[in-house]
Amino acid sequence: MGKNRKRATPFSGLSAFVQQAFGSSAESPAESSTAAFNEPPPKRARLDEGTVSTQREETEQNQPQWIKKYDATGLVPHYEHLADVPEHLQKYFWQRTRFFSLYSTLPGCLLDEEGWYSVTPELIADQIAERCRCDTILDAFCGVGGNAIAFAKTCQRVIALDTSPIRLALARHNAQIYGVAERIEFILTDYVSFATSLPQSNTRKIDVVFLSPPWGGPSYLSGTPSPTKEAGPDTDPPPFSLSAIQPIHGADLFHLTRKITPNVAYYLPRNSDLDEIGALVKSDAKEYIEVEEEWMGNKLKALTCYFGGLVDGQGEIFQKAAPTGDRLRSPLGAYLQVSSTPAPPAVGAACCSASGCCRAFGVSTGRGS
Repeated sequence: MGKNRKRATPFSGLSAFVQQAFGSSAESPAESSTAAFNEPPPKRARLDEGTVSTQREETEQNQPQWIKKYDATGLVPHYEHLADVPEHLQKYFWQRTRFFSLYSTLPGCLLDEEGWYSVTPELIADQIAERCRCDTILDAFCGVGGNAIAFAKTCQRVIALDTSPIRLALARHNAQIYGVAERIEFILTDYVSFATSLPQSNTRKIDVVFLSPPWGGPSYLSGTPSPTKEAGPDTDPPPFSLSAIQPIHGADLFHLTRKITPNVAYYLPRNSDLDEIGALVKSDAKEYIEVEEEWMGNKLKALTCYFGGLVDGQGEIFQKAAPTGDRLRSPLGAYLQVSSTPAPPAVGAACCSASGCCRAFGVSTGRGS
């Protein structure tokens, strides 16, 4: 029944409407839709086996290669289930994809015990890396590689140092998962010795140094009080002093670094004393320090203090340390907010210290607490 009925037009309903809407004005809707229906589809060019093989080889060459000898699987546990995680690390395990978004990507990101509580969350690391965009950056305390991986996305070359061969192996392993290991030079050494022995006439110019030294473990919030401020109410942690920084006093670490480059990013606890930070720069230097608050949702995680040419408006300082030749682009720019989560109000817009002004801003990097 109805087998012999013929449709007036090849399409009806929505299909006919689309054909009419996009048909030529010189043709009637029926003529346009009939022509479109009767016209055979264009033939696809046939690729010979040689062309297909060449395209496949080019695709494979563009993919980062996994180097087996740098696979650190088994060096430390890769946790996938809460029941397997030691109790004192379980709160960090809940944040594993904040630390590494590719945590479960095979063969899986690896962290040792210190890495679990010291790695920079990925969104914050990406934010810092964007601010530090340059040719060559030195990550003085790379740990398990959170910041080094982020720097490899924005810088041409990354030098990553650590004193632990295990953490250095984990950092390289994790960098392979992110496909950036070939842009990072991993060196087993302590930063103080490296910086002290670095010749001033070093031809391999280092544009930026990122300092994220040990803060003294998870107890840093109740650690060494600042000599310049008294502790606040019982609900507030005491101000963190640079004297608690390891392996040497935080101020000495900074001044040693400024012999390499004026462009320094200093990653410090959220309760750091801004007066101490401001005193790092001489009062007659007429140099600003930019302090960026790193938030995850409604929780302040840390401060990143920018010096030299990394501060907005001080590009001339960066250029003094820059090598000859073209740069990727200036690392300077407007204050960035990298999340749709509203950033908290700016803190201490003009926090005056012995060195002039220490400008503080807030940045929100992610959702959740």
